[in-house]
Amino acid sequence: MNALSLTAVRHAFGARTALDGVSLTVEAGEVVAMIGLNGAGKTTALRVLTGRLRPTSGTARVLGADPARLPTTAARRFGQVVGVGLVSPDLTVRENVRTAALLHGVRRADVATASAAVVQRLDLGAWADARARTLSAGNAQRLAVACAVVHAPDALVLDEPTSALDPRGVVLVRGAVRALADAGAAVLVSSHHLDEVARVADRVVVVHGGRLVGELPPGPEMEQRFFARVVAADDADRTAGSGSAA
Repeated sequence: MNALSLTAVRHAFGARTALDGVSLTVEAGEVVAMIGLNGAGKTTALRVLTGRLRPTSGTARVLGADPARLPTTAARRFGQVVGVGLVSPDLTVRENVRTAALLHGVRRADVATASAAVVQRLDLGAWADARARTLSAGNAQRLAVACAVVHAPDALVLDEPTSALDPRGVVLVRGAVRALADAGAAVLVSSHHLDEVARVADRVVVVHGGRLVGELPPGPEMEQRFFARVVAADDADRTAGSGSAA
């Protein structure tokens, strides 16, 4: 069973098609990166996968269940940061992480240990007693990731998790993501940081114009290969349009 999947998913905002038949699977133990230009459909796909949007057609599954009606047993094995993270601005960093652990079913006896471990992994110890609303953008982003992974989820979805981070923060989040996948979690990440994608992902899928237009092997020259795939997709669309007009 695929831990995360989209099957022939379509979604439109009025007359604008945001997703046009997207199919994608993420298996246990792998990191799949979704890359694309602004407006390509990445965040819409992740919102469908996390149950924040109901697709016009097609299906989404998280650990075998409909994400819009995720049962408690599956919800406790799932972590995600898409849009606003599971963070209360008036709680401290430590309180936020412990609350996230409890909400995800971590045993009360294990909450302190699990929370301390993820605070240390993401180097948030210096801000453990600071209220979330006082954090910098980068520290707030690391806190959101900490709250999403404190329960060691079996499936994880992250939308641009390193967008506000400095180089050290990027390395810390990369390490946390890779450690989860190495322990058997299925991880789907959207990102604009193509060099970072090459370091963390097992597979890279390219989204363009609401469609998956190809898959790239992680490695050097990611940027050049990405833009070549986008240009090829645009050329194919123009050729198809010309043929239809004729």
